[in-house]
Amino acid sequence: MQPEREIVNTEKIAARRLSLEEVTKLGVKDRIFVSADTAELKLPDCYVPAFLTKSGEDFEGGSITARTIFQEEVSCLPDDENEAGIYLADENGSVTIEVLQSAGVVLDLALFVPGGDRGSLTALYAAARQAFGADIVQIWRQGLKEVPDVKVDIFEEQIPRGRKASDSPKRDRRAIDTYPTRADFIDFSAGWKPVVEIHRPVVDDTPTI
Repeated sequence: MQPEREIVNTEKIAARRLSLEEVTKLGVKDRIFVSADTAELKLPDCYVPAFLTKSGEDFEGGSITARTIFQEEVSCLPDDENEAGIYLADENGSVTIEVLQSAGVVLDLALFVPGGDRGSLTALYAAARQAFGADIVQIWRQGLKEVPDVKVDIFEEQIPRGRKASDSPKRDRRAIDTYPTRADFIDFSAGWKPVVEIHRPVVDDTPTI
């Protein structure tokens, strides 16, 4: 006799399976449930909250792509009986599904510590452990680098296309910051490139009375 499989931190909810036609009527804000079974983590018969990557009507063919709350993209064929399918919470639903819950979050931050040294970082970690409990906060990845004390302007500049590209490409300012590393964390528009320049304040030479 095999031992009963146990998955921690799950919740059983009433739901109903959606057909492809029903999925095409959903938007990106509609909460759905898709299979939690992935190549990295085998969780058969378990589901996870997710949202469509685009409105259902915008998908072509029978394949639907959703992004889970754990930031994984999964594709499935709702009408394929051999696949887990897509479910919607429904108190009157005919099935009960087991939904994987979130145990917490992993923070991936660009954290600036003024004058930061080993002592200040140790104090920062100690404060986090005091707030959330000893042995709870773990440092999974730590990358430290000094940042220059300089103010910069961060622009995004349109990438020229074709032979008749203008000598003065269009430019929009995104931010003024005290160090240039912020550009690493800005999502620039498609067809635009980041430009970082030393900030030069505008000087008004207009005479005053």
